[in-house]
Amino acid sequence: MTRWLRQHRYACLSALRRLWSQPFSSLSNILVISLTLAIPIIAASVLVSAQPVVKQIPVSPEVTLFLQPGAKPDKAAELARQLQEEHSQEVQTVRVVAREDAMKTLKANPAWADALSVLPGNPLPDAVVVTLHESPDLAKQASLLAEKWRKLEHVDVVQLDSEWVRRLEAILGFVRIGLWLLALGVALVVLATVFNTVRMQALTQREEIGVARLVGATESFVRRPFLYLGALTGVISSIAAIALSALALNPLNAALARLANSYGTQVVLRLPEALNLLLAVVVIAILAALSARWSVTRNTRF
Repeated sequence: MTRWLRQHRYACLSALRRLWSQPFSSLSNILVISLTLAIPIIAASVLVSAQPVVKQIPVSPEVTLFLQPGAKPDKAAELARQLQEEHSQEVQTVRVVAREDAMKTLKANPAWADALSVLPGNPLPDAVVVTLHESPDLAKQASLLAEKWRKLEHVDVVQLDSEWVRRLEAILGFVRIGLWLLALGVALVVLATVFNTVRMQALTQREEIGVARLVGATESFVRRPFLYLGALTGVISSIAAIALSALALNPLNAALARLANSYGTQVVLRLPEALNLLLAVVVIAILAALSARWSVTRNTRF
């Protein structure tokens, strides 16, 4: 156990010496990775900080049930109670729009007032407007409920705001794909930068590695310092990226505060939770170590 710890201590110190021996090259690589990592961190900060504001925006679709023209006035209220009781898990609110109220609303609009004034009566039906709760599969759930409610007694037409739901899901899907592509791009930058760094180190120390093999050094002993070099590069770059993101949020918050005040609200961008940031640092370190292993395996075969 003591020997194993001594070997890893040697590999870690050797990796630190290699970073320190070429400060300009090391700093350039760390800066490239840090700036790349700062982009998804800032994007995650925006998403995390915007969630409380987004939750205040009504995003649940409405399903409108138009009753048959000959239905009695009390049927709408009865249908509203029925829907609320039978679908309490899916339904958020239910309200009844009487035909007289709907007519008054249309007549208040100058564009409809002249056309409605020539009608002998009120052609509008009573309506029940149902607002659904948010759910992961909102569009499918709303469509199933609308299809079921079309078969109810005294219901003539069911209007579903499916177009709005499709647009919402399209936007969410676009955001998810964009984030995955961004994460993939960041991972490729980290892998490529660390791969090239370790490659140059391996070629520079070609003779030293050859001598170490001649005196009996194992492949693990030869490669271990390079793995630590990649992991340390990833850790230092991740910490630097978090620091750069925190600095970048200051001017962003100042500009956002002026915009939010004009709308009478307040939004502050904050970094993701410390646990998530720590997990990101670990993932980047693992990716960098894997890239270093791949590079040293390919470039020390001589």
